[in-house]
Amino acid sequence: MALTNMQIKAAKPRSRDFKMTDGGGMYLLVKVNGSKYWRLDYRFRGKRNTLALGVYPRVSLKDAREKRRQARIHLENDRNPSEVRKEEKQAMQVDDFEAVARQWWEHSKDTWTPKHAVRVLRWLENNVFRGLGNLYIDEITPKRVIATVRKIEARGALDMANRVKQTISAVCRYAVQRGIATSNPAGDLDGIVRPRKVRHWASLPREELPEFLRALETYSDRGRLLTQRSIKLLLLTFVRSGELRGAKWEEFDLDDKVWRVPAGRMKMRNEHLVPLSRQALELIELLHGMTGKYDLVFPSERDRSREMSDNTMRRAIFKLGYDGNHEGKSKAVPHGFRATASSILNESGFNPDAIERQLAHKERNSVRAAYTYHARYLDERRTMMQWWADYLDEMRVSGKVIPIFSKVANG
Repeated sequence: MALTNMQIKAAKPRSRDFKMTDGGGMYLLVKVNGSKYWRLDYRFRGKRNTLALGVYPRVSLKDAREKRRQARIHLENDRNPSEVRKEEKQAMQVDDFEAVARQWWEHSKDTWTPKHAVRVLRWLENNVFRGLGNLYIDEITPKRVIATVRKIEARGALDMANRVKQTISAVCRYAVQRGIATSNPAGDLDGIVRPRKVRHWASLPREELPEFLRALETYSDRGRLLTQRSIKLLLLTFVRSGELRGAKWEEFDLDDKVWRVPAGRMKMRNEHLVPLSRQALELIELLHGMTGKYDLVFPSERDRSREMSDNTMRRAIFKLGYDGNHEGKSKAVPHGFRATASSILNESGFNPDAIERQLAHKERNSVRAAYTYHARYLDERRTMMQWWADYLDEMRVSGKVIPIFSKVANG
């Protein structure tokens, strides 16, 4: 039976990829991460072929059927739809991956610092162009991307492997959004790089953020308003949950729009500066009306001289359904928002060093760490934190996953 828009919208990911057939060889491929891809299986001169028709919801059911109809017309005229697509791309003067990557770099570089722009181009030239540069993006398969990343990983350069994978994905996303390609071969490859031996916290993938943000808005109707606002500020600042729960009013410099977390409360024992976005400042003003008469911003309900328990935020998140026991919802914990923010900001093209500094990770260079460590990349971090707050706002208001590239491109 033919598909309906309601069926497509309601389709939830399963433990394995699965197909939803529309007829005539066309189907919707639903991936385990929730992504949905249109595909058309057909035979040309006795050989089986598969044509990518686009990504749902960017390509609607109506659009996919029109593409199927056009493909059938090509087949009736003894033309291979895949070859027709290649000819159309050539007519558009679309070159290989390297040419598209350089277009993407030119388009994006003004959103980065000059030094970071040079780094990004160097990553591509040294690690990607030799293997993938002369291929059309639709010719690049996930296996080819994985092979490229594995070569870097084999050198022990795990951070570089992740950055290269994210850069390839950003280039391919750019190509999809401009009609140059139909899918992103690196779009479903999160987690392919061998992780370092660190503790991993349950975190929300980007695809689940809009629903979570909307659910969080309703929490004050079911629970404590201060708890809801603590989670909101944790999302906006992605500090460690203990750093947030122990926050004191004296640490906030609202004139300079910065939160100065003293060294004694930091894991690395260095003062940490958290630039405050417009949204964070508005939230802090609301919080001051609630707890401004106490030393602590988030005091315990039972004892105002003690900080809120970590379990308070954790239980609130679980009450929203993010306890790992609800179909279609990942497990999330307060500390995991750091991983969510880090993943999105890195994929967005922000300076990885500025991201690491904002996460207050350990400075590997001990000499560099001795000099104004807390203030490094502060201007970049101010811009980044405002972008992050705006990004969360846009997803909460729209209820949709906002494409990262287009958001960065628009500043």
